[in-house]
Amino acid sequence: MLTFGNARKVAVVSVLVSVCLAVQLAPRLPNVEFTSLLTFVFGFLFGCVFGFLFGGFVMFVNGFFSPWGFAGLNLPFQMLGMGVVGFVGGFYGRGVRGCVFGRMAFEASVVGALLTVFYDLLTNLGMALYYVLIGMSPDLALVTAFVYGVPFSLIHVGSNFFVFGGLFFPLAKALNQGLMVKKVG
Repeated sequence: MLTFGNARKVAVVSVLVSVCLAVQLAPRLPNVEFTSLLTFVFGFLFGCVFGFLFGGFVMFVNGFFSPWGFAGLNLPFQMLGMGVVGFVGGFYGRGVRGCVFGRMAFEASVVGALLTVFYDLLTNLGMALYYVLIGMSPDLALVTAFVYGVPFSLIHVGSNFFVFGGLFFPLAKALNQGLMVKKVG
């Protein structure tokens, strides 16, 4: 049965999915994004499983409609990587209770940067697989994918460090208290 509380959760989920897709699909600088933060916050609020599904869904849609083009073979790697971001957000949400803002902001920065490193390593691995499939030797494919990805990863990790540190706590607090979202699960 759909109660007022459940209807509110459905509305919040719908808004977060819409906002995340709009932000992800909007033209932007390469590797400066807010999808990781929104996915992490989603997992934080709704739990590991919902966070994983949210991240995978957002990247699935992005894989077909991104202003940077079709994701191709890298799509499953992107979906898995962003799913892990949402999953870790849910796991992080279980352990955070009554933390001080400064400590929480720094923790969120570090966690966001580490998750971004994981995501970039995973998607660079996907690019290496693509290079192997088009005829490059596996060792050269790995080196090429990872070396080519370094400048993009530096931008991505650095920007997410600041995005998570500056926006995670206020966004999670606003959604959790202002909209009275309670954790699912």
